[in-house]
Amino acid sequence: MGLFDAIGNLVKSQLIDVIEWSDNSSNTMVHKFDMEGKEIMMGAQLTVRESQVAVFVNEGEIADVYGPGRYELSTSNMPIMTKLQSWKFGFNSPFKAEVYFVNTKQFLDRKWGTSNPVMMRDAEFGMIRIRAFGVFAFKVADAATFLREVFGTKAITTAEDVEGQIKRTLVSGLSDAIAESKIPALDLAANYDELSNYAFQAINPKIQPLGLMLTSFVIENISLPEEVEKSMDKRTSMGVLGDLNKYTQYQAAEALREAANNPGGTAGAGMGMGAGVAMGQMFAQAMNFNQQPQQPAAPVAPAAPAAPAAASFCPECGNPVSAGAKFCSNCGAKQQAEAVCAGCGNAIAPGAKFCPNCGQKQ
Repeated sequence: MGLFDAIGNLVKSQLIDVIEWSDNSSNTMVHKFDMEGKEIMMGAQLTVRESQVAVFVNEGEIADVYGPGRYELSTSNMPIMTKLQSWKFGFNSPFKAEVYFVNTKQFLDRKWGTSNPVMMRDAEFGMIRIRAFGVFAFKVADAATFLREVFGTKAITTAEDVEGQIKRTLVSGLSDAIAESKIPALDLAANYDELSNYAFQAINPKIQPLGLMLTSFVIENISLPEEVEKSMDKRTSMGVLGDLNKYTQYQAAEALREAANNPGGTAGAGMGMGAGVAMGQMFAQAMNFNQQPQQPAAPVAPAAPAAPAAASFCPECGNPVSAGAKFCSNCGAKQQAEAVCAGCGNAIAPGAKFCPNCGQKQ
């Protein structure tokens, strides 16, 4: 073997003729191809699999970007690299470049949640704090932008490296979505899909400058403060007021439950149970009273004016004389004695026990 053949073999051993990457992990977003001190040979074979993008970087500057497929690296299909490199040694000369494989698949089932409660104003409960959690999925939408803005020159970038930034953006976007939707707290559970879609549309533009995009966003649960949940439970319990007997039974059952938790047993809580039942009955009576329509009061008839004392006339001259008078004031004739009612003054028959006019006992 001649000297030139030995030098040729040595040079060839320092050249890379196949460039590819098989992803054996589930969370690697960017993988830097290991050059092992070698240089890429012109005419080398580049294989980019589905859900991958290969990015060539020359002296810190992004050159060519390749999507899925098989390529032979030459001046014809490396226009930017050809422009950047000075090919002094002919068509088959080696060149220096860094190759990054970017994973463009979806990263699924990423958990998110509110680390601190989110404040919201509710028309019914006022200012309340809520917590929420769910899952989301994302992927790299622009490999070149992602390289410049996120992973830089790192050898490996994982989903966990960018997940924190996305989560904080998600929580901020969800808070805005809940506030702008003005959905009452009691109706949040019935509007998870609407809130998810609203937040999805609001969050994507915020992570687009990083070369990323959301592919899904799901709200699994929104929990209300304990005080609000207790108030809701009370309202649900008060629904039994539709049947007042059931309400009384509910009061008794509550008293028995408290008695069971009381160290003094049912005897110690008997008074409480009795008070609960009595309160239920009083409340039922009040409800019945409030539910009964008010009847208009019957008009009170005015008292009949007292009948004037019956007047009599003198049998001699016909002049009227006072009831009970013994002599006529006009002619002085003696008047016939007759009985008069002490109540109304009406003349009654002698010996009558009751007045025929007013009914008073004589």
